[in-house]
Amino acid sequence: VIGQPGKSRRPKEPGENKIKPVNKKIKPKTSKMKDRESADSSLKSQSILTQVMDKGRFQKLAATLSLSAGQSIELRCKGSNVTWNYPSYLDTFKDSRLSIKQLDRYSQLILANSTAADTGEYSCWLQLCSGNKCRKDETKTGSTYIFFTDKEELFVPTPSYFEIVYLNPDKPAVIPCRVTSPSAKVTLHREFPAGEIEADGTDIIYDVKKGFVYQHPTSDHKGIVYCKAESQGAPQISIKYHLLYVEVPKGPPSTTIAASSSRAEVSDSIHVICTVLGEPDVDVNFRWQYPGQESERPVIIQNFWRLINRGTGHTTRISKSVLLVEDFEAKDAGNYICIAQNLQGETTVATKVELN
Repeated sequence: VIGQPGKSRRPKEPGENKIKPVNKKIKPKTSKMKDRESADSSLKSQSILTQVMDKGRFQKLAATLSLSAGQSIELRCKGSNVTWNYPSYLDTFKDSRLSIKQLDRYSQLILANSTAADTGEYSCWLQLCSGNKCRKDETKTGSTYIFFTDKEELFVPTPSYFEIVYLNPDKPAVIPCRVTSPSAKVTLHREFPAGEIEADGTDIIYDVKKGFVYQHPTSDHKGIVYCKAESQGAPQISIKYHLLYVEVPKGPPSTTIAASSSRAEVSDSIHVICTVLGEPDVDVNFRWQYPGQESERPVIIQNFWRLINRGTGHTTRISKSVLLVEDFEAKDAGNYICIAQNLQGETTVATKVELN
């Protein structure tokens, strides 16, 4: 095959992607509409993420990549304003093994001395900014899931030996026993009564990037479970997961308020309690308005929460905020208002304390 003379182009800068496009067979032209659709789809799937190999070579990344723990890796993302996402474990201690630099034409991520715990998704995208507002450019993204394999650590290490998983009837629940090797055989087991829980691929599925997923959790699934992994050696056991079933209506906090007394004498101590019953994994924020607030009356406010078992296999989180007024005075008489807020909204409740 005789090559045609190349067109004159600007010289490549050091470090620029040297990947040559794959030769494609030319198909007969179809309608302009189809041409436009194919152009749109190729634009949407444009990946800007590459791996730097030895001798200055570059490689486009597939959906998954397997490396041995201990190896270092360099990723590059094309663009002058790039944002990265990587396993949160690397942020826990501001890990010095991770380095990210934004250069003129690309952003560079280097992870040195990798460990099994670094297994996870690494992605990047271009930011489009106008003034102080930035948004993600959905047409220019890149993502890969990297397994850092370690024979001694088949499961991705976790900071604890025990983890709670909430089973909510209206959303899938994940038992996150992820592995460091995609070829490992993983099974799910209950502690009592002892036995393997079959992943049927419908109600319970195994996702190598997530773990076991209960598609439709019920109260029958509650209990303590663990995972077992095998890969060319002795099987390894994961940490234990305590599955708690939740059945609390979604919405703004279900809130009540009560004072230790509706009437108080001068110099009495009174406390007002604001209580919320809700989902175990949903945080509640409290705000107070009270009679002595404008005059900066000193009060003590304490917030706390705990999990309660309602006896039918259902678990609820009880959150409380307690406002304490010591040495009650005339200016403390009036309405005590509690505003409880979660992601779904806020609820305001009030109670009155009068001076005797």
